[in-house]
Amino acid sequence: MAVAVVTGAAGGIGSAVAAAFADAGFDVVGLDREQADLSHADEVGRAFAELDRIDALFNGAGISGRPLGDGPVESCTEEAWDAVLATNLKSVFLCCRAAIPKLRAAGGGAIVNLASVLALVGGDEDFATHAYATSKAGIVGLTRAMAVTYAPEGIRCNAIAPGLIATPMSARAQGDERIRARLPELQPLTGDFGRPEDVAQAAVYLATAPFVTGAVLTVDGGWTAR
Repeated sequence: MAVAVVTGAAGGIGSAVAAAFADAGFDVVGLDREQADLSHADEVGRAFAELDRIDALFNGAGISGRPLGDGPVESCTEEAWDAVLATNLKSVFLCCRAAIPKLRAAGGGAIVNLASVLALVGGDEDFATHAYATSKAGIVGLTRAMAVTYAPEGIRCNAIAPGLIATPMSARAQGDERIRARLPELQPLTGDFGRPEDVAQAAVYLATAPFVTGAVLTVDGGWTAR
């Protein structure tokens, strides 16, 4: 059976992705902070060393830096910058680095990385978290670079850029009446938050689409089409 590794598997999006991969026939291995600190190379190495085979990797582990002081660059704290870049971007690098040899040994496979609409467009005052945006933009750049490098080996690398999704991480936005009132403008397709399952369906597609690599698939209700 094909094996899919899902990081951030205990989170709102990660748990939905794990369930969708299982429904698609994958044997799913979930990794979260309880299993390993994915920003530490030694812990990532140990976690991946236990796996005999990998056919797909979904990198979904991540944090919001707001509680640590993320914000516009002039006021973003160094603590927030370091923590967000380590958790959101370095972890993706480390997990991809650990997964590539196993994907190669399996004869190819797929990496799907979780980015954000804020990797593609600037956020206004309601979404001015510059460490977070930088981490997600870095994921897009890394994904596309890997797509070109590893395509000859049949390893496909794609990213998903969600808009506002109803998860615990977006609790602040869900509870902000002003942001909720903006949803018809921000995400005009539904005028509401997306569902974790919307992202999960995109992840399964990218993990199983044989002729797609280097793509950044927006799952944003029309946010980036404006």
